[in-house]
Amino acid sequence: MQSLTLGAPPALPAVLGRGALLSPFKRGVPTGAVVPGTRLVLPGVRVDSGRLAAYERVCGFGTGPDQALPVTYPHVLGFPLAMRLMAARDFPLPLLGLVHTSIEIDQRRGLGPAEEYELTVYVDGFAPHRRGTEAIVATELRVAGEVVWESRSRYLARHRTAAGTLPRDRSAVPARKPLPAVAEWTLGGDVGRRYGAASGDRNPIHLHPLTARLFGFPRAIAHGMWTVARCLAQHGVPQAARVRAEFRAPVLLPGTVTYAAEGTAFELRGGGDGTGEERIHLIGEVVQTEADTGAGA
Repeated sequence: MQSLTLGAPPALPAVLGRGALLSPFKRGVPTGAVVPGTRLVLPGVRVDSGRLAAYERVCGFGTGPDQALPVTYPHVLGFPLAMRLMAARDFPLPLLGLVHTSIEIDQRRGLGPAEEYELTVYVDGFAPHRRGTEAIVATELRVAGEVVWESRSRYLARHRTAAGTLPRDRSAVPARKPLPAVAEWTLGGDVGRRYGAASGDRNPIHLHPLTARLFGFPRAIAHGMWTVARCLAQHGVPQAARVRAEFRAPVLLPGTVTYAAEGTAFELRGGGDGTGEERIHLIGEVVQTEADTGAGA
């Protein structure tokens, strides 16, 4: 796989525009499709303190110069690179309509907001899904050449599949009984706009009811990465940890959801589509991977 070193983060509006224009010409992954062979590298990454503070506030993390980076924040740093890869001509799935289905994060130590990082993002492969095809996107964060944080995200492109020939849905976390309720959160209609401003992810399905309806949603929906970040801010994360989360159902805005947790496991559930039937929006877990040496991330 060849590496392409960038001088600056990709401009998201241009990347998303290109992806939208190419999307109608892409239809799933044919058998034996070649994984895009470019690994994007962005050295000299510094965290913008203003954007970080906005992100911490909207997600419920503690703020201040002595706080380690939230465990989900490197995903925000890598997001423009991931979008550039998935908007490229050699990426076989349409960018429009991709659904983030799961994420697994391995954080080796606490991450300082003043450190200098190197980002690497690449497509790690494709996986069949009973509703289409999932792309696996890897993000790595290095300090002085050492990987300190990495993730694997799965993005689903829905398309027709051959009945009976594909595996059942892959879950990042096994199914389980409902967990004990810990807190109830009332979410305003502006959560998507606030998170979009802090993260750079201004997908129209998250911003306004009118733009969300264009994509089949009755109201705007919360970003999946906001839901997992908000849960982890409540749950707490050791400095060295493995986080796994699976996005099950969209969170409509405005709305009310219940955060539930027990031991290493957590979930977010609520009324879903307004029918009164409780739905599971997110399930996940946090596992400490070595002795904790300080405050949570």
